[in-house]
Amino acid sequence: MLKQKQALVTVLSFIIACILFTLITFALTKNAGFVFSWVTAFIFLCVLFIIRHNVNRFLSERLERTILYEGDTGLLARFIERVRFSYTLDDFIKSVCDVCEDEGGISVLYVDKSENRILYGSPSHIASREETLQRLNLNFNTDWKDGYYFFDGDMGLVSDTSAARGFFLVSEKRHVYFFCRYTRLFDKVIFEKLFEEFKRFQLCEKTITKMSEISSLSKEWALLADTQKSFLPQALPKIPKLDIAAYYRPLVNVSGDYYTVLPISEEKNLVMLGDVSGKGLAAALIMGLVMNTVKILKDKENLRSIIISVDKAIKSMNLDDKYTVMFIGLIDTKKMTVKYINASMSDPVIISRSLEGGRLRYLKSNASLVGIIAMEDIEPAEEKLYTGDMLLIASDGVSETMNETGIELGETDQYERLLKKSFVKSARSFINDISDLVFAYSGGQIRDDITMLAVKVGESV
Repeated sequence: MLKQKQALVTVLSFIIACILFTLITFALTKNAGFVFSWVTAFIFLCVLFIIRHNVNRFLSERLERTILYEGDTGLLARFIERVRFSYTLDDFIKSVCDVCEDEGGISVLYVDKSENRILYGSPSHIASREETLQRLNLNFNTDWKDGYYFFDGDMGLVSDTSAARGFFLVSEKRHVYFFCRYTRLFDKVIFEKLFEEFKRFQLCEKTITKMSEISSLSKEWALLADTQKSFLPQALPKIPKLDIAAYYRPLVNVSGDYYTVLPISEEKNLVMLGDVSGKGLAAALIMGLVMNTVKILKDKENLRSIIISVDKAIKSMNLDDKYTVMFIGLIDTKKMTVKYINASMSDPVIISRSLEGGRLRYLKSNASLVGIIAMEDIEPAEEKLYTGDMLLIASDGVSETMNETGIELGETDQYERLLKKSFVKSARSFINDISDLVFAYSGGQIRDDITMLAVKVGESV
């Protein structure tokens, strides 16, 4: 229904634009010179279609809001919003109870096919019957492909939603069945959105469960550290016009530091580095949560949305005094710009060539701590990039490294001189020079996690 109406809006807006263009072009060519009239008509055409595009987008968004969030489909839209911030099985079950059962009168059966066990079943007659589970096992086996499907009153597969009496989602051999006799009232567009959120939930739940089990049951912190490192890039991507290197050294076996580089298109790449408050298991859990939250977001160009999603994810964990500082940047090698949000990180810096040598351009904080206080309005900043520029993002374990007299490295001319001198090298050599300085300056007495990400622009490995 939504897609058909949006298509109708597009067609109607195009027809109206064509009619207006024809009428005004006729009026212009009737009373003016040929060249002037047609140039004016062309300019009007461009303006008209820009207006049409914006009007069409506004009407399409309004239609989506009305159909998906205010009509019958609004029930599933509210459920999706709850699932989006569910990270454990208990969170998911609470979302089912509050929205599907209490609001919608929908019965739910959640089954792990790989282990042949019921994760949750509504207390209703249909969801709790042994016959129901037997019929579902017979019709939809363990090898059923991931996706969303519809079933009829006999729990057989149907493609026509008008005959559907329920629907189910499949992801990673887990099936969740929704027994709902008014399934036909839901717009089909919502099921794809629900399936994507269900997949995201599965990933987050497995991540948190795995890390918690390793730490609480086996107490093998080395294994926990290996699991945590699996969230970090195993190898940095090879990207044209970018030379990238990273350095990661946790103080103990687990760390709250994290970083990643995610190619988005041929010209655009997301870089991120952050530091979770504190140490130990809680910091490791938040680190894994942040990495997965960013990984599964579809729109990685919307930096503001990324920060807000991470903020909500951390707050949903209800871990006291846990937050993260982080830097996210969108590097565009075509426009030669970096758009960024610096959420209270120790100043990342761009080092550029100048007549006097290296010139430091610090990227000041433009957002607050993430995950602990109310987020204010966030507006990404943008900086111009030039060939040979070096972007350095580092956790505070670098700048706050102290010598024997208690002076922090970031406060010294020695650190600044190194940045201005070494930025002309490759990203890897640059990172190595900084790490060598950190260890030499501290006398080998490192007191914090050290994580760095260096990106040299205009050059490739």
